[in-house]
Amino acid sequence: MSATLMISVSGMRGHVGTDLTPELVARHAAALGAWVRSRGGTRVVIGRDARTSGPMFTLAATAGFQSVGVDVIDVGVAPTPTVQMAVEHHHAGAGLILTASHNPIEWNALKFVGPDGIFLDAESGAAVRRLADEGPPRMGWDGIGTVTTDDDAIARHLDAILALPELDVPAIRARGFHVALDCVRGAGGPTMLALFDRLGVRVSGIHMTPDGRFPHEPEPIPENLGDLAALVRESGADLGMAVDPDVDRLALVDETGTPLGEDYTLALAARAVLDRQPAGAPRVVVANLSTSLVVEDAAVAAGARFVRSPVGEANVARVIVAEGAVVGGEGNGGVILPKLHVGRDAPLAAALILQRLVTSGQRPGELVAAAPRYVIVKAKAPRGGDLTAQYAALRLAFPDGAADDRDGLRLAWPDRWVHVRPSGTEPIVRIIAEAPTAALANDLVARARAAG
Repeated sequence: MSATLMISVSGMRGHVGTDLTPELVARHAAALGAWVRSRGGTRVVIGRDARTSGPMFTLAATAGFQSVGVDVIDVGVAPTPTVQMAVEHHHAGAGLILTASHNPIEWNALKFVGPDGIFLDAESGAAVRRLADEGPPRMGWDGIGTVTTDDDAIARHLDAILALPELDVPAIRARGFHVALDCVRGAGGPTMLALFDRLGVRVSGIHMTPDGRFPHEPEPIPENLGDLAALVRESGADLGMAVDPDVDRLALVDETGTPLGEDYTLALAARAVLDRQPAGAPRVVVANLSTSLVVEDAAVAAGARFVRSPVGEANVARVIVAEGAVVGGEGNGGVILPKLHVGRDAPLAAALILQRLVTSGQRPGELVAAAPRYVIVKAKAPRGGDLTAQYAALRLAFPDGAADDRDGLRLAWPDRWVHVRPSGTEPIVRIIAEAPTAALANDLVARARAAG
């Protein structure tokens, strides 16, 4: 692993033209295809975000798949959750999504999806990497896979969202919401506009063209939402929404133009789901170890049991399945509703946020003001080798904290926590802390740095 090639459980990401090349993409697609064939599968689904390298890597991946004898179903430029759902719809043996998600413009990535629509786990991901290292078995002239397209994947996705009992579509339409929208010139523009049209939402949009030429840093965090905040104020929108380039994360800006922080997306969406559960239905919410206490507070306030998982969508998804959770996700704006599919989904999240506003009769800022407030501080540190010694020092520095070592080390108290873990997407160590005030959160980060 180099500074520009990050290998994770379910894929890899890197700088286009340096570590991430068509040759690498073709080889790993062939390996994924060979893994599918070894399990009796015959077809794969491929989709991508709007990055400029996407068409090139789609050609390379398609050739790799065909070379090992699997048939390819191409959904084109589409949200990541759309591709995940297409894998299940077509009963495919796997899926490949070409997207670097929130990474800057020079990056792209391969994300491997299993037949259940969930990103590959560690065992399956390792098997694919072994096949890539060893060289997957290729087919002769008479065994080459075919290629077809699926032009209906996005429409099926939206149909499934709008059919959910968690949504009262007529009530949403009756409210006549006005939403300011920033799609950062990623894959989300056409999908989000189609969703809002069907929900009777008036849209003031910026950066809607899906050409992959991001006008600002694409991660939907508060410091990158200045254009959207200004648009909310100028247009008088009821709220602002921003999606990342592959449309699995949603961030919110309230009616005053104030970014709310991504954790509120999951908190509000989870409450929307819980409010519409029938009597006696399961009430379990899952979020990862770095998710804000605002989500836990929202779950508990609605009478739900709250469970934490290691960071990473695949980890959250599998805990959701194991716990029989009704909703879950990550505090980065990723909402998972297993009734729809077990993956983060920004169009779903947008619809649930509108549902929460309908049910509550309140504005976004009012909902946030009524809940306990916390401050999250996120920091980075250089990544060295083994972090075992750092974790031991952290335990000594915080002897009264409840420790969770399933993913790095998280130390928690009733109203605050600090989490130190190696990043899976960048060559760094992440230090995240949350507390009732910025001073307390910054103190936790400083003490964690000092211990390391």
